[in-house]
Amino acid sequence: MKTILITGGAGFIGSNFVRYVYNKYPNYKIIVLDALTYAGNADNFPDSMKDDPSFVFWYGNVKNGELVDDLVSRSDAVIHFAAESHVARSIFDNTIFYETDVLGTQVVANAVLKYNGKIERFIHISSSEVYGTALQEPMTEEHHLNPKTPYASAKAGADRLVYSYWATYDIPAIILRPFNNYGPHQHLEKVIPRFITSALLNEPLTVHGDGKNQRDWVFVEDCCNAVDRVMHCDLNKVKGEVINIGTGRSIDIVTIAHLVLKLMNKPKSLIKFISDRPGQVEKHISSSEKSQKLLGWSPTKDFESGLIKTIDWYKSNEQWWRKLLWMRSIPIVMKDGKREMY
Repeated sequence: MKTILITGGAGFIGSNFVRYVYNKYPNYKIIVLDALTYAGNADNFPDSMKDDPSFVFWYGNVKNGELVDDLVSRSDAVIHFAAESHVARSIFDNTIFYETDVLGTQVVANAVLKYNGKIERFIHISSSEVYGTALQEPMTEEHHLNPKTPYASAKAGADRLVYSYWATYDIPAIILRPFNNYGPHQHLEKVIPRFITSALLNEPLTVHGDGKNQRDWVFVEDCCNAVDRVMHCDLNKVKGEVINIGTGRSIDIVTIAHLVLKLMNKPKSLIKFISDRPGQVEKHISSSEKSQKLLGWSPTKDFESGLIKTIDWYKSNEQWWRKLLWMRSIPIVMKDGKREMY
């Protein structure tokens, strides 16, 4: 029996991972720490889980050193998802990104250091956004870090902070860099759920620029499986390592918009092009060589089947996403001073 602390466990990937662990490891105790900001949602946990004594939820911030210290002291492993994670929102309001993503990570890392002999492993969830636009394809873990937005730079800072704690203090840290995740329970500010819900409402699917920017899309259940493998593999294989979690396939945004409309039997005329977002990344495509070598991991869901499953979930869970509609777009001040909604 293990006790797993999952920070940011009420968010998109975090809550999917919580449910994954809860279903796969019934003997584990799960502690979730989440500040329930706009992107954290207690409705991501079924009532049966909330009533189970093996699941403990703490409402709090990762910057609260006393609370984090207490929760880490009770745990065998720490999975650190907690972060502000929306690229466009970081352009609109960047301060909170550095506070949560960098300073919050430092608080968690310090607690892991304090209980270094007790904590079996500390898995930090970074992001492919730290790389910026692909300078070579596919992007290996040795790709230069060229963050292009406040969000990406905050994640890069947290990423290197965790690495430095491993290098200096020998904490049992592993850094994962997932590429673009999608799937059930994702906030509507993200492009795939925004497209799906817009199509359900027969509203325009807004595409930045020409929509030719490409991403490597990972179905969230596959990402959870990768984290699980890191949590249970031989620590000596992964300690101090950085590992990409990606598929090795990139798909552009306008292709996704067309595919969503096709699968939902909606007209192509719903696509609406708007100005490109500042700090846009042109292409991401992951190398999967290291994840296969160290974890034996490769994705099980191709993009099309994962998208169908995602569409079906949003069709069946309107009550969950209706309350988030007002947050699908946020204002951004452009270089010329104009304000646009993204």
